[in-house]
Amino acid sequence: MQHTTRFCIVRHGETDWNREYRLQGHTDIPLNPTGQEQATSLSRALWPGRYAFDALYVSDLTRTRQTAAPLQTRLNLTPTFSAELRERHMGVFQGLTYAEAEHSIRDDYLQLKSRDPDYDLKGGESLNAFMGRIRDGFTGIARRHLGQTLLVVTHGGVLEMMYRLATGKPMSEARDFPIPNAALNWLSYSDGQWRLEQWADESHLAAALDEIQ
Repeated sequence: MQHTTRFCIVRHGETDWNREYRLQGHTDIPLNPTGQEQATSLSRALWPGRYAFDALYVSDLTRTRQTAAPLQTRLNLTPTFSAELRERHMGVFQGLTYAEAEHSIRDDYLQLKSRDPDYDLKGGESLNAFMGRIRDGFTGIARRHLGQTLLVVTHGGVLEMMYRLATGKPMSEARDFPIPNAALNWLSYSDGQWRLEQWADESHLAAALDEIQ
C-alpha cells in the first residue's frame, strides 16, 4: 500500500447559479450563504485526528477557494491552487440554464445532449479534452504524492470525470450517479489504476444540491 495515493475529492459548496441550475463552467461565481455553511460543515467533519491529509489541492476559482478556506485553517495545510482542476469550460452554454439553452441555441443544445465526445461547445472543452485534462492532472498529483492521502476541492464536472475514470463508465452513457455539493468522495491510485472507494458521503451536511452537468 505504500505506493497507493488516496484522494478525498470534494465538490465546492452551493452557489446561486447552482440553485438556478445555471451552467457555471469557468465563470467565477462565489458561494451563497448555504454554500458557506456547507464549507463550515465540511471543515468540522474533516477534523484532525479523524482524518490525516498530507496535502490540499484546490481549483483556482472563487467558489472552490472559499470552500477550502476553513479547511486549510482547520487542517493547517497550505493549499496548492491549480487551474488544471477547474470545471469544464462550457463555451456558449456558460451563464445559461439548460432550459434557456434549449430555447435560444437549440441545435447546440441537442448536440450537447447527444454527448458527442468531440463537440467543444463552440469555444469550450469537448468531453474528450476535459477528460484528458482531468486525468493527466490527477495522475500527476498522485505520482507526486505516492503513499500519501490528499484532499482536493474542485467541481462537479471534475468529479464526474474521476468517477468515469475509476469505474470505466463510458462517456457516451448519461450520468446516473449523484454529485452533491460538499460531499466526500474517496478514490485511490496505484500502479497506474484508479479505484473508487466511497462516493457521495454527505452525512455531515443538512442538504446539498446535485450537480446537473
